[in-house]
Amino acid sequence: MVAALGMTVFVFTGILLLGNVLKEILHLLVNRQATPALAAHAILLLIPWVLSFSLPIGMLTAALLVFGRFSADQELTAARASGISLISLITPVLLLSVAVSALCACLNFNIAPSCRVAYNRLIFQAATRHPSNLLRSGEPVTLGNYTILAGLVHKDGSNLDNVKVAQWRGASEGERWVEGPSGTLLSDPARHQIVLTVHSARGWENGPGGWVPSLTESDLTFPIDVAAQAQSLLTVAISDMTFGQLRQKLAEYERRVGAAPAVIPLNGAGKPMPLSRQIMEDLTTPVLVYMHREVAFSFACIGFTLVGIPLGIRAHRRETSVGVATALLLMLIYYSFVVLAQAWVSYPARAPFLIVWLPNFIFQAVGAVLLWRANRGV
Repeated sequence: MVAALGMTVFVFTGILLLGNVLKEILHLLVNRQATPALAAHAILLLIPWVLSFSLPIGMLTAALLVFGRFSADQELTAARASGISLISLITPVLLLSVAVSALCACLNFNIAPSCRVAYNRLIFQAATRHPSNLLRSGEPVTLGNYTILAGLVHKDGSNLDNVKVAQWRGASEGERWVEGPSGTLLSDPARHQIVLTVHSARGWENGPGGWVPSLTESDLTFPIDVAAQAQSLLTVAISDMTFGQLRQKLAEYERRVGAAPAVIPLNGAGKPMPLSRQIMEDLTTPVLVYMHREVAFSFACIGFTLVGIPLGIRAHRRETSVGVATALLLMLIYYSFVVLAQAWVSYPARAPFLIVWLPNFIFQAVGAVLLWRANRGV
């Protein structure tokens, strides 16, 4: 099992690395924006981040391959004839999955995000990035005293959908909240600014009596200075933060929003909702999604092992291609939940941070049932 795990992790790590190399590093090499030494450094920094994905895939594939061969060669029948139960046979493998999950936790919580940040810094130094690339779909990004949340950043980098802007007064108090169905982001290199325009904007201002409406259905422009922040902001994407940094970001948003305002707007269901709660949910939901994702990913190896062992026995095949194809199908199912959760970060009412746990629960429950049936010879 260890030998199969090492082989599959090596193969999947190489495939995932190749995708990143072709997407970013090769482009820099062709344009002579990076040296071979810089490219090698970038690849080394990517390895821990890639391992956080390839270890669960490798554990699942190894379980399918090993126990498919084990069953096809009639070794399971021989073990049962000798009075050895399936549970006794797989106990070391389950302990191995727990150890690999602990390794994944170390990678997901700290090592992989830190290496990813260092990789982004390296790529940023090697290529000139347009200021609009500082924004990411579904992630709040702080620029100066503004926090911008765009539900969708189009490929051109200039057109935005579902735009929300929080303007801060100092470090701990909200000054203005603006939201609109669309927006545009343009660069002003002469002034070292980006100009954000929110179309058909609705706004509230935080005054002595609380939050009150300030404008309705009009365009509002924000000139934002990013010259001194571009590099640091590029490297603090929520998806690249460590678990500790995510907790700090969550506490920061909770502190900044503060007490409930006087204005009571309507939520998506048409029910009254305090504005502070709406702002809190809009800003903290992406952070919660990535916090829960890091923890859920750490337990993926256990669920994959539980479901991979009985499926390998049922497949009863020696061929490697069958095991790999089954593993890829299961991985597609697993990560579809993660993609769905990340797509719903702009909809706090749907609790997307809980969706990342569903595949773990499903795989572990299905695997436990299949193992119980396989142990009884069903």
